[in-house]
Amino acid sequence: MLKIHCIPAFDDNYIWLIGSDGSANVAAVDPGDAEPVIAYLQQHNLSLDAILLTHHHYDHTGGVKDLLTHFPATVYGPANERISSITVAVGEGDSVDVNGLALQVLDTPGHTRGHVCYVGHGALFCGDTLFGAGCGRLFEGTPEQMYHSLEKISALPDETLIYCAHEYTLDDLKFALVAEPGNRDMQERQREALELRRQGLATVPSTLALEKRTNPFLRSHVPALVSAAESFAGHPLESGPEVFATVRHWKDTLD
Repeated sequence: MLKIHCIPAFDDNYIWLIGSDGSANVAAVDPGDAEPVIAYLQQHNLSLDAILLTHHHYDHTGGVKDLLTHFPATVYGPANERISSITVAVGEGDSVDVNGLALQVLDTPGHTRGHVCYVGHGALFCGDTLFGAGCGRLFEGTPEQMYHSLEKISALPDETLIYCAHEYTLDDLKFALVAEPGNRDMQERQREALELRRQGLATVPSTLALEKRTNPFLRSHVPALVSAAESFAGHPLESGPEVFATVRHWKDTLD
């Protein structure tokens, strides 16, 4: 089984360390800052032997060079993005070995052109594609690309744990409840997330099942969300990608 440790970084980033029972070797997902990773590894007598990158943004890659001066780690990252520190470029269908446990690579363009996710053993490491009750901004990709990336994630088992890279859940729930104010699952999730943050705890990982109930960007087929998106757009929306694009634009206008 995977053993997953959470390392907060910057204002709202999470760096995930992936280990396995009986091994002192771990992999780091999107280490934007080396310092807290090194401190955690030293404190727990762990060694870094792999780094998994989801995309090129500096808050996800900025710590890699410093980590490599301390550990001879293999750096896996998206084949369709230019990241100088990558030693093994990966894409859809590839497999990454983490201490003998395989993670599959999914191409999930949208936030960036070459964004990838890593999935396996009941866990999805999704970078900035999917957040708690939200999704990444479309900096490089198209709404249609992001829609299909999220549909790919939606097809995973409902019990999949969603390890995203930012603590955005409360902010994203504010918009979710604008889009679907009568959604009781969203209301309950907001209450639970508020309590977790009061205690200084992370609101993630969530489950895919919870995201399907409370994340507007996975609900482009749900009548209540479609109706709200059409009201915002001022005209009928004919497809899932159209609904998604409208909802993404709607949120962008409120941020």
